[in-house]
Amino acid sequence: MTHAPTNLFDLFRSRFPSDRSKPFLTTEKGRIISYEALEDISGHMAACLRDHDVQKGDRVAVQVDKSPEALCLYLACLRIGAIFIPLNTAYRTGEIGYFLSDAEPVVFICRPEDEKAFAPIAEGLPAVRHCLTLSVDGQGSVMEALARTEKRAIETAPTNPDDLAAICYTSGTTGRSKGAMLSHKNLGSNADVISNFWGFSAEDVLIHALPIFHVHGLFVATHCVLCHGASMIFLPKFEAETVISLFDKATVLMGVPTFYTRLLQSPNLTPAHCAPIRVFISGSAPLLAETHTAFETVTGQKILERYGMSEIAMHCSNPLHGDRVPGTVGPVLPGSAVRICDDNGQPLGVNEIGVLEVKGPNVFQGYWRMPEKTKEEFREDGWFITGDIAKIDEKGYVHIVGRAKDLIISGGFNVYPKEVELLLDSLDSVVESAVIGIPHPDFGEAVVAIVIKEADSPKVTEASLQDAVKDQLARFKQPKKVIFLEELPRNSMGKVQKATMRDHYKDLFKK
Repeated sequence: MTHAPTNLFDLFRSRFPSDRSKPFLTTEKGRIISYEALEDISGHMAACLRDHDVQKGDRVAVQVDKSPEALCLYLACLRIGAIFIPLNTAYRTGEIGYFLSDAEPVVFICRPEDEKAFAPIAEGLPAVRHCLTLSVDGQGSVMEALARTEKRAIETAPTNPDDLAAICYTSGTTGRSKGAMLSHKNLGSNADVISNFWGFSAEDVLIHALPIFHVHGLFVATHCVLCHGASMIFLPKFEAETVISLFDKATVLMGVPTFYTRLLQSPNLTPAHCAPIRVFISGSAPLLAETHTAFETVTGQKILERYGMSEIAMHCSNPLHGDRVPGTVGPVLPGSAVRICDDNGQPLGVNEIGVLEVKGPNVFQGYWRMPEKTKEEFREDGWFITGDIAKIDEKGYVHIVGRAKDLIISGGFNVYPKEVELLLDSLDSVVESAVIGIPHPDFGEAVVAIVIKEADSPKVTEASLQDAVKDQLARFKQPKKVIFLEELPRNSMGKVQKATMRDHYKDLFKK
């Protein structure tokens, strides 16, 4: 009797094409990484990590630019049973210090240009034994160490289904980021379900223009390719005209809503150009119904919108074949479950609005070193409380109608206002702040800070506050606009009325 692989890398390798010379990825400059090279490079990197004291269960934190080597590094960690921690390249020193002290990785890998700022942080932490570098063009001390590492056979580390494969940090409502622990089973089961649900095959070619420090680009997109021995065109970033020019060489595009709003601005977005693409998929932030309708009008194709988050990867999706309903994220994916509950966890009926709760093999193991937070976010019967406000209609389609906890999604990345507010409130001459998300044509939502400053503080300006936080917060978290008021609007209980402010400033970024 044969058993399905439990190590995620073994699952992928069991799906590699029989002809290993087939391209796994092709870069914008024409560099090709075959499946044979993918296995060889990731194996060599796995040996290098072992030589740098990384053992099964150890953490490897990585903040580098998108490159084939960075992707191989992720697979190398899987191969030896290490836990991969991808960090957004926008994170700065204050954030990096927190992540390294919290995760305690054995190895931290950053960009060469960041080494001067980050190496002292890593060296000040006893758990971090090595600080290495990797550049976008495949240079840096990682590659120098690789050249010194003897190539040798690396047996894939045996793993249990619940052994951790990755920790993905999400913003925290208290200002402290949480590490969502994802197991080999979480990621492997989800990869199988979504790649089959979206009809992936060995013939597919994905246009990969997403970052790989995020669940969408690293897990959803890449795993769909690996699960079917498919190929991808690996772009450093999204540029509308470049992507359109590649449609005749591809079959799938995955993107965030911003991709589609920018594609719609191009005169080259035509039905003829789009014809080779069998499915356009959108996620990471809500897709406006107007964008969905406009895209169909211009191209003749309906965008497939789905729903997920760092803690659960993908959980709902509009169908590949069937009604793709604008403004919904479709039914729950096979093998998982959803329900809508009131604040006490009591299930609600059809079209009743409440909190979305989910269950399934894709749901994460909990928050790293936060047992109380983990307990708080799960019901006793195992359902995870997403914090999203939703309803389920008669056809089983899930409608996300709002978000709990004032979450902002800017450019596909989560921003919790409390983190920004705590930093602003710590600044001299700032009495109080309230951070809200305002609709933005490019980012979906933009971070806006409403600030009460001390009287007679002429030096406190929008520019001075923006400058004060730029080295402490990732760029996507930084306020794009600062508005000064004499007092914040509050209800009779003294609670700040953010909904009132969101409504008042809703047209702030309209063109």
